[in-house]
Amino acid sequence: MSVASVALILGGKKSLKGGTAERIDLMKLSQKGVNKEALLRLAKYLDFSVSQMAELLPVTQRTIQRYSRNHRFNQAVSEHILQITEVALRGASLFGSRDRFVTWIKSKSPALGNRTPASLLGSRFGAELVLDELGRIEHGVVS
Repeated sequence: MSVASVALILGGKKSLKGGTAERIDLMKLSQKGVNKEALLRLAKYLDFSVSQMAELLPVTQRTIQRYSRNHRFNQAVSEHILQITEVALRGASLFGSRDRFVTWIKSKSPALGNRTPASLLGSRFGAELVLDELGRIEHGVVS
């Protein structure tokens, strides 16, 4: 995942404050904090409500609503936003479109215990399970 591809979903250099395509820049971004505007763009990209995003993040819906669009989240929330973005980028690339990925992420998967991939994004381990499943799909491994 590169900063350039993250910028496509989270709102470009304005939201991310520029950067190159290195993972270290993503680490720096998480330390600096992803802003609310970027979170709202990710929610729109995934066709999620703010309430649905809040369920996945270590922050309440009310707290998100209180923040200004430029407010930067702490490192824990920012890392989680970036991890969900990584899932979105990989999924959209694999499925060939955002719409097909969004349909998949909201559909129950037998390989994920009949849960929707979206429901697993609330934890780092769940997001890794979703990334693993995307990898299996990419390589034609049926689970």
